[in-house]
Amino acid sequence: MFNLRIKALEEIPKRTPVTIDVESLKLEKAFAEDVFGDRELQKILPSSAYKAFKKAVEKGADLDPQLADQIAAAMKEWAVNKGATHFAHWFQPLTGLTAEKHDSFIGFSGSPYNRTLSINLDGKQLIKGEPDASSFPNGGLRSTFEARGYTAWDMESPSFIRKTPNGSFLTIPTAFASWTGDALDLKTPLLRSNLALSTATIRLLNLLGDNKATSAFAQLGIEQEFFIIDRGFYLARPDLVAAGRTLLGAVPAKGQQMEDHYFGSLNQRILCFLQDVEWRLWRLGVPVTTRHNEVAPSQHEMAPIFESISIACDHNMVMMDVLKETALEHNFVCLLHEKPFAGVNGSGKHNNWSIGTNTGDNLMDPGHSPAENVRFLLFLAALVRAISVNGDLLRVSIAVPGNEHRLGMNEAPPAIISIYIGDQLLQVVNDIINDNESGSSSPAVFSWGVKSLPKFPKDASDRNRTSPFAFAGNKFEFRAVGSSQACARPAMVLNAIMSESLHYVADQVEKESKSKKHLNEITQSIVKTIFTEHQRAIFNGNGYSQEWRDEAKRRGLFNLPTLPDAVQQLTSPKNIKLFHDCKVLSEREVHSLQHVLYENYSKHQAVEADCLYSMVNSNIIPTALAYKKQLLDTLNTKESAQAEYLAQYDQMISKLISTTSLLNKVRREARNFGEDKLHEQAAFYRGPVYDAMCEVRLASDTIEEYVDDKYWPFPKYSEMLLLK
Repeated sequence: MFNLRIKALEEIPKRTPVTIDVESLKLEKAFAEDVFGDRELQKILPSSAYKAFKKAVEKGADLDPQLADQIAAAMKEWAVNKGATHFAHWFQPLTGLTAEKHDSFIGFSGSPYNRTLSINLDGKQLIKGEPDASSFPNGGLRSTFEARGYTAWDMESPSFIRKTPNGSFLTIPTAFASWTGDALDLKTPLLRSNLALSTATIRLLNLLGDNKATSAFAQLGIEQEFFIIDRGFYLARPDLVAAGRTLLGAVPAKGQQMEDHYFGSLNQRILCFLQDVEWRLWRLGVPVTTRHNEVAPSQHEMAPIFESISIACDHNMVMMDVLKETALEHNFVCLLHEKPFAGVNGSGKHNNWSIGTNTGDNLMDPGHSPAENVRFLLFLAALVRAISVNGDLLRVSIAVPGNEHRLGMNEAPPAIISIYIGDQLLQVVNDIINDNESGSSSPAVFSWGVKSLPKFPKDASDRNRTSPFAFAGNKFEFRAVGSSQACARPAMVLNAIMSESLHYVADQVEKESKSKKHLNEITQSIVKTIFTEHQRAIFNGNGYSQEWRDEAKRRGLFNLPTLPDAVQQLTSPKNIKLFHDCKVLSEREVHSLQHVLYENYSKHQAVEADCLYSMVNSNIIPTALAYKKQLLDTLNTKESAQAEYLAQYDQMISKLISTTSLLNKVRREARNFGEDKLHEQAAFYRGPVYDAMCEVRLASDTIEEYVDDKYWPFPKYSEMLLLK
């Protein structure tokens, strides 16, 4: 019998590291070599034209058509010299992935009877594209026959060259909207949210007497976790191919219990793969700097240096693409799913977020003495309030199908959104609430007690890996973001709720200023009031514990354990008003987003249920029955122990058949919900369908440990996780 698993196992000893020629590569020269950014613009454009372009980007001024033509011509010339034949408007539709439509630089001049070939990219082509918008998710914003959509050049994000074995193409980051002006992508709301955050931040800074900064922006550092397995194993697993995660598979004898993989020495095949990824990313201007083994076997992490939030989100989408493409060339497959393997840690994508100004200030940095840093305390108070009031929205922002298997599973933060601020800041907050004096203190010094090891300043707080939103010295780490999802949505929500809260603080400052009180007295009073009213959102303890769940309920915090629970909150009056007031999402767009999230979840669950049913029916049950026949031919059923063994195995098969029959029943029922029952359908998939899948898996995994190894059709956990 032909078995893909056996073939994959036979290939493993033949695998060798795939090397690249790095002798001639120099990091300084390679970095951003395939990026058309600020460096190229300054070289090509006259000084006046360059200043006009920067003004258009920074101030939102219109881009002169002649300047657009000039930039487009320069961009085309640069791209063609690098072997590009096409350009593509690259955007992020509501699929959570990226999309691109390629057009060649070919054009013609002259009459139809006497045409001359030209290689061209003009300003209109650069600025606007018209991809078909009818087949992308739109959440009911438009009918199928309404096909027109627009892409618009994002002037803040640099264009870049993507290379393939058969040529290259120029990639132009864009936003994507319908003919009616509704956002059909992730980037448009993100850019709106960054503008809203800038407006609110500068308003508050001006009220505090800081008139130096004229703009502000969110900054993001994204830690990307992923699994790498051999390509042969992947191709032998229909569930990985269809759903991105294993839908069945018994727990191996060795998983992550030895804790020997975390930060361990990198396997040579893996190291060569990661090095190849790094060189490709560096050429694309992605400042990736960290690589290491993660907790689970075959799990790894890469992370870049901080960047402005829109570019960071773009670069993360590029990183995911490069990881997947490069893995194939190394005979690997990169799994970005949040929980590809049960029983070992899943993958997240920690979003390290802060707010900066055009004067270089980091507003999330407490300085040497947080108690004396009034500005920091006001921004911290605004953030604590934002999370206290809008924890439901942050939970919605991480509501992707894969996170349903990860959140709150003693490996990732719970679905309850709280903020960890560390012991030092907690003491400051408590002193403010209780009117105690907060003494300024110098940073503690970390001493090893060994003369040969250097002393250094100690961080203000420890790290809390159980918190969904944790203070990390001069930034906050949103730890609950899923590894497969685009960061634009959680970043957009974080920007939006913070801008709303900053406006609230600014309103209080303006209101109190009429009383002729001193500004310092006003700010102290506002900070105390906000911390007192919203301290419920601050939690420095173990977020995995049941005690915290009980305590969070007493505090009145949102606890939205499932995706349908969370997504239902999106269209509450509070949330619609917040997005409308911040000019981030219209009411139509909020309802559209909810529709897309429900629909996406149900489709994912349908694929998983259908795939599991097929795998069990077509492979597991036939394998189990074939092995039963072998047992009947070999066992002596007159001997009690052997007869009992056969009877137990017979019960396992019956259990598998009955649970599979139930799965078939509920997966069919799930298809009968209408368009007006999207929440009910998603809840049904999360309830009866998911429960039935768990029962089928349990029955199958039990049989896996009994069936003769040489007959088992699919690669096992011990093979996928440990063999390279």
